[in-house]
Amino acid sequence: MPALRAVRHYLSLSALVLLISGCGATHQSTTVPAIEQASLQQRSIPFTRLPPQRFTPADWPQALEARVLLPTTPGAERRPAALVVHGGGWRNRGPDDMEGIAEQLAAQGYVAVNIEHRFAPEYRFPAQLHDLQQAMAWVHANAAAWNIDTQRIVGVGFSSGAHLVSLLALAGEEGPLADPYGGERTRLAAVLAGGLPSDLLKFNDGRLVVDFIGGTRAEKNEAYRLASPIRQITPEAPPFFLFHGKWDQLVPVDHATDFYQALQDNNIESELYLQRFRGHFGSFLLRGSAIDAGIAFLNRQVMP
Repeated sequence: MPALRAVRHYLSLSALVLLISGCGATHQSTTVPAIEQASLQQRSIPFTRLPPQRFTPADWPQALEARVLLPTTPGAERRPAALVVHGGGWRNRGPDDMEGIAEQLAAQGYVAVNIEHRFAPEYRFPAQLHDLQQAMAWVHANAAAWNIDTQRIVGVGFSSGAHLVSLLALAGEEGPLADPYGGERTRLAAVLAGGLPSDLLKFNDGRLVVDFIGGTRAEKNEAYRLASPIRQITPEAPPFFLFHGKWDQLVPVDHATDFYQALQDNNIESELYLQRFRGHFGSFLLRGSAIDAGIAFLNRQVMP
């Protein structure tokens, strides 16, 4: 009997895992979803892993490293690249969290560049955005050696990493977010963003955001607006794929739905993938189908 109860318990847990990880999602799109057009390459491309390398200049406030995965593609044909940015509330975690996604991207033919950034509260906005802009300049500097087409660089991130790549994509070539490290070399062709905190003014004055900005909404209102991706959307924005857990309490789902609506209002190609039965961390840990759909979306933007 104890053995039978153990088997039943195991089967119940297995069923729950399958329910949570396998159930569908609400998938909205301004066009036919890319995953339905077989935009994923079925054959995985082998890749090599370079040793971690510093991407920041010698005089940068903190030395930061990138992990680069190089697909083994034939010939010298230029290929797309992906700037990959981890989450962690702008204050912790690291590239280890995004290694699986970076490997998926490399297996699809992207040069995957999985980076560190500086942490709050020691370094506050826009320091982290400046780190990403330096990473983009470094990718451009290595484009010839790594056979990268610099017109086909995408951004991929989750949570605060999604926030940073979204700001990078929306900074433009001129203006306060582009000054002094932005410009043409920081342009992204598309973005895959999960658990995106799109409007920092929606948060109460909690520690994470206050530490990141350096003050409350009342004290730093203009900085909160500038650091909110939804408030930077223009008709020149690149295509966006968004995924988000419907049960997310840390970054409520309206951050994704409102951002998606703003993209639609500006006629930006976009997809919104809302995951059932997932909170913030569950949407990342059980991200499989969302990432597949997201990479298919990126492929449609940058793969020939």
